Amino acid sequence: MRKLSYDKAIKGKREARTMTVTIYDVAREANVSMATVSRVVNGNQNVKPATRKKVLEVIERLEYRPNAVARGLASKKTTTVGVIIPDIANNVYAELARGVEDIATMYRYNIILANSDQHEDKELQLLDTMLGKQVDGIVMMSDEVTEKMQQSMDHSPVPIVLAGSVDESQTIATVNIDYFQAAYEAISLLIQNGHTRIGFVTGPLTYTINGKFKLEAYKKALQDAGLSIDESLIAAEESSYDMGLEAWETLSALENPPTAYFAGSDELAIGLIHGAQDAGKNVPEDIEVISFENSKLARMVRPQLTSVALPLYDIGAVAMRLLTKLMNKEPVEDEAVILPHRIEHRQSVKSK
Repeated sequence: MRKLSYDKAIKGKREARTMTVTIYDVAREANVSMATVSRVVNGNQNVKPATRKKVLEVIERLEYRPNAVARGLASKKTTTVGVIIPDIANNVYAELARGVEDIATMYRYNIILANSDQHEDKELQLLDTMLGKQVDGIVMMSDEVTEKMQQSMDHSPVPIVLAGSVDESQTIATVNIDYFQAAYEAISLLIQNGHTRIGFVTGPLTYTINGKFKLEAYKKALQDAGLSIDESLIAAEESSYDMGLEAWETLSALENPPTAYFAGSDELAIGLIHGAQDAGKNVPEDIEVISFENSKLARMVRPQLTSVALPLYDIGAVAMRLLTKLMNKEPVEDEAVILPHRIEHRQSVKSK
């Protein structure tokens, strides 16, 4: 009989653990109304200390985890933010997301993370999904803010902050660096090292940062140095390692090939370097390569990449902090934040 009673008790405990504890269960155990439990959960001070203590003890004992949306019904806030990124596997966006998450945790916000695959229709769908989940705000990362995307964000009922993305209409809060100046400095470094034939390899020029800032900076740096612009030295398709290899094959086969390369990402730069090494070239003795990113990959390749260092973590962290201010209607001096950048000097460019 004892054995049977023990088995029943264990079974009962297991079942209790698997059952979802509701606000009704807490209210019944604490002998209070569900409204009182809701006020305690949402931090409403209009509850007697003794009652608050009793409710909190029951919440702890039953391991009650209030649903964010349910909390929002009473507080008008869910303390949840949506984070939409183009590629969760990309080192850059992973580092940005880490900055967002750390600040969100600091300010006690939950995160719903979604991957858009840099596809406009999916981005629009995710925006609607986030709003349907009653998020308090959204941090958005996108290589290209399309017209449809712009319209959707303009009509959002909650604040949106773009992290590492450019809003040409200047109606959405953003956190970036000065991409034009950063690219100009990188090209100028190669020019200072005596190069007159510099390859420009980047992702699609339809992306604002690539077409409007990096490419224009490349052309301006050449013009300021009295160098001609050769369109055959420009390769812009996708920002991947394979594209870097292909760009090397194409540009190195020119009658007068580049002696240095500006790469719009670390993956592109590594592809270029490996293509050169496969062809028997040495970096930086025979060719020099500078990248624009400074992700973990920049330190993992040999030779290590000289790179424009994007403050990836800081962009994510500042974007989330800006979002908290907008969500709480705190005063904001500037909704278009520009963070400092620098060039991280390593081994893929000769040092003077």
